[in-house]
Amino acid sequence: MDGDLNTTFGHLKFDLCVSELMGRSDDAVIGRGLNSPDPLVREAFLMAYDYISYVTAKPGVPLCPAPSRASAALRHAGDELLIRFPIFFRRWPRVFQDVTEHTACPTLLSILDEHFAPTRRRDLAWSAVLSVFVLAGQLALHCQDRGMEDITPQIQECVGSYVERVICPEIRDKGGWSGFISRFGEKQNLEDHVVKVCCWSLLLLCVGILSYFIWTRRKT
Repeated sequence: MDGDLNTTFGHLKFDLCVSELMGRSDDAVIGRGLNSPDPLVREAFLMAYDYISYVTAKPGVPLCPAPSRASAALRHAGDELLIRFPIFFRRWPRVFQDVTEHTACPTLLSILDEHFAPTRRRDLAWSAVLSVFVLAGQLALHCQDRGMEDITPQIQECVGSYVERVICPEIRDKGGWSGFISRFGEKQNLEDHVVKVCCWSLLLLCVGILSYFIWTRRKT
């Protein structure tokens, strides 16, 4: 019974978070991709909406947990990229300096089309897929800082549509988003692993000692 309640509560939290992602615009087109019958496409839009909401969240505003494993992997990978390669993020304000509400999405698509031009596209690397979402997040953050936060839902829908059109066909026969999760999902560090191994070893040792103690008592 408790398990059913926890599962139901988890689904309700997920639905509320998705509703919050979609609730930033009254435009009927915005959020449509989140209801796609294709799970691969639906996940792409969910990642786009969640990641951009994540990076543009105002300080002090509580965040919903990532709505899927792929979304969690995207959040983690984006944060890691910022920590390890901050120079990657410093160049974009100059690239976006002339962007307006009317040119934000065309500018994004132009950059992505250049990056993923058929003449340059070979085997699609997961790092390239990550760069699509991170770039869109930086554009949304730039627009928000310039007082154009109303454009955020359009950027979310724009990058979702781009991933549906360009990325999804490439990964459909490669296990879908599972490869992205394997590549960028948060992994345990060595210290955590060693601690867990030690704990299990101690537990097994205690069980062995207890079993031996019970066996010797019965014997006597």
